[in-house]
Amino acid sequence: MSAPTPDHDGAAGRVVLVTGGNRGIGLATAKRFQAAGHRVAITSRSGHADDAAGLTVVTCDVTDGDSVDSAVDAVEEALGPVEILVSNAGITRDGLVLRMKDEDFTDVLDANLTGGFRVARRVVKGMMRARFGRIVFVSSVVGLGGQAGQANYAASKAGLIGLARSLAKEFASRNITVNVVAPGPIETDMMAALTDDQRAAMRSMVPLGRLGATDEISAAIAFLASEEAGYITGTVLPVDGGLSMG
Repeated sequence: MSAPTPDHDGAAGRVVLVTGGNRGIGLATAKRFQAAGHRVAITSRSGHADDAAGLTVVTCDVTDGDSVDSAVDAVEEALGPVEILVSNAGITRDGLVLRMKDEDFTDVLDANLTGGFRVARRVVKGMMRARFGRIVFVSSVVGLGGQAGQANYAASKAGLIGLARSLAKEFASRNITVNVVAPGPIETDMMAALTDDQRAAMRSMVPLGRLGATDEISAAIAFLASEEAGYITGTVLPVDGGLSMG
């Protein structure tokens, strides 16, 4: 079947791909773009997502290049070339360095950093042809300041910043912007699994005195992907209640 022709009036109708969009920040972001009138696809490793009405859901394991290619092919067939990529898929395997196995370190880097590279490399080809693109990587405040017990996660999220800024310089001449959002502690399923004492300890470190909401992260992502943000590239935007300012 022939792919739909994107609406390039700048207001709505762009094709958006959100990796890891089946829950949390990814799902909130996908719904925000959908509500704005964009055509939105999300990936999940299972190919399933709850509460995804109106979203195109595709199976994708970002650690597998063939899976990435197949997923983007499916999105292009259903919706058209990807114009906005939100690279959000990732995993955690926390542990102190002295007890961390090699695969615990490399698997997290493969999913969080190399996975982001694989997806961006695949979709940027269409962006170059269209001479328009927005790529937003979801990093973390941990990638800015480090965190005991998360050396692998911190390294992967810090690496996204170097990747984003390199891509920003490579593709700026094609009107493709590449930016990073670095969330602080956010109310997600992962946070809900913590004890009350752990959650209170996290809140106490945040100057604003509370955990963030997924909608607050999705709003920042949507701005960086907007027409109005066309002169912003290579930047890192912390959305962390002031946590990263020290």
